[in-house]
Amino acid sequence: MKFSDTIAAGTAAGQGAGRSAVVLLSGGLDSATAAVWARREGFALAALSVDYGQRHRIELDAARAVAAALGIADHTVLPLDLAAFGASALVDRDRPVPKDRSDAEIAAGIPVTYVPARNTVFLALALALAESRGADAIVLGVNAVDYSGYPDCRPEFIAAFERLAALATKAGVEGRPTAILAPLVDLTKADIIRLGTSLGLDYGLTTSCYDPGGDGRPCGGCDSCRIRAAGFAAAGRPDPRRDPARWT
Repeated sequence: MKFSDTIAAGTAAGQGAGRSAVVLLSGGLDSATAAVWARREGFALAALSVDYGQRHRIELDAARAVAAALGIADHTVLPLDLAAFGASALVDRDRPVPKDRSDAEIAAGIPVTYVPARNTVFLALALALAESRGADAIVLGVNAVDYSGYPDCRPEFIAAFERLAALATKAGVEGRPTAILAPLVDLTKADIIRLGTSLGLDYGLTTSCYDPGGDGRPCGGCDSCRIRAAGFAAAGRPDPRRDPARWT
């Protein structure tokens, strides 16, 4: 599912003015870019963020800021305690978040920051919200290019969930299946940043760090911080989140 194919599929499904979508909005760089892309494509947006017990809860504040900046009034922040299951450094504070790993280490295998079945759970929740709102699509910012070790960020997963959505909902069986749009899935981080910048997105509103300080300051060493820094460097742009003046 290449970026161009995603756009074409959405257009074929009736994408554009007069259509509506639920965007999964984490407060991170990718989901914010997906949201501003969907707004550019003419979707009326509702947003869903999940408070799942993540150690980087600052991302929920970022999600609220992004939603406000994009004029998304219908923003649900849903509590769901995935920390009760554990098994991930993002929800289990006894498991340290890896720091200062090399590119090769980041690219190898599934990291301990993987939250079991997270995107499957989140998409199921977004599907329920989409059906309750009568939305035509779900938009999410998954990306399978830059060091992705997450199995639920692959195009195959997105395509499979779209088939499930058509089978498992009233809207689907009545001939109004919900499209699952992943416009960033085959873009590099630099390409994502260029896209969002071209659409006027303020990346200073977003956060990517898995282990931020109490004030939200990014740690700079976790995998997500390193991937973000490499993306901004490759895009030839400064990261406003890392501006020292922000933290003085």
